[in-house]
Parts: sequence; C-alpha cells; structure tokens
Amino acid sequence: MANYKEIVTKAVIGKGKKTFSTTNEKLMDKKPSTILGCWVINHTFRGSRQNNSIVIDGTYDVNIWYSYDNDTKTDVLKETNTYQEIVNIRRREDSDTDNEEIIVRSLKQPSCVKVDIDNNKIVYTIEKELGIELVGDLKVKIAINEEEDPWDEIVEDPEKVEETIDEEVKENFINEEII
Repeated sequence: MANYKEIVTKAVIGKGKKTFSTTNEKLMDKKPSTILGCWVINHTFRGSRQNNSIVIDGTYDVNIWYSYDNDTKTDVLKETNTYQEIVNIRRREDSDTDNEEIIVRSLKQPSCVKVDIDNNKIVYTIEKELGIELVGDLKVKIAINEEEDPWDEIVEDPEKVEETIDEEVKENFINEEII
C-alpha cells in the first residue's frame, strides 16, 4: 500500500497571450505629403494584480518619418505612447493566489501595421502581442513506497586495489623534481 506526501512547489498556475491593437492620431503643423517610414522603439512594461485581473502598464516611442511641402522636405514625428491593458487569466483552482508572481513577456514587439494621412493628421495603428504567466505555490501529491530498496553490497577485489596503488607511486619523485 502506498503512502502519500504533499510537496509545495512553484509552478505556472495561469497562462495566456493576447494581441492588442491601438490607433492613434497626431495633428501636424505642416501638412504631410507622404509617409516614408515608421519605427517603434523603447518598449517597456510591467504587470500587476488588481482584484481578479492583471493590469499591464507600458510605454513605447513611435518615430514616423514623413515628407511635406509637396515631398520637398522631411521631418520625423517623435511621440511616446503609454498604455494600460487589463486581462483576465484563468488560474488553477487548487493554487494559492496570495503569493503569485506575474511574468509578462512581449511575444511580438510593438510594430506599426498601418499609417495614413488624413488632411493635417497622421493616423497610425500599433500592434503588439503580450504573454502573461502567473507563477504561484502549488501542492503536488506523490506516492511513497513503504519498503525501502535494499542496499547493494560493495565488494572490492584486493588485487585491483594494490595494482592502482603501485601505479600511482613514483619511486624517484623527489629526484625528478630537484633536477
């Protein structure tokens, strides 16, 4: 008959990923003619717990290179965007939610998927994918066998022990080191 023991360990108790899309617009002083490029850099974020939800706060910088004055001059729109995403992650029923750790990963870095010019406005859409893991204490039951495995008897062959000792001894050790 098996006996059971409980082990408390850290384990992933909830996991999920979600793609977020945000559209922003910026009114420009100069009327843009053409969009020449868009880059998203300096993405930082962190997750925290708020009631039964996970709140992810983050920022990223958007640089949009555009031409104006009938494509004769260029400039770069530099803008820092902040965001707050709220997600619900399903947890295991038998997990302890008091001591959970929230791990947020960027599975797909924010990137500009669409940029348009609307009169004097630049309208751009940023897309990102975040993965969230909840790590917490979890109890695992394991079966313990009542009978212990027997010990094997270790028998050494006396001749082999003497051979290894003889091979290791250098009779002229002192004389070799001095010369």
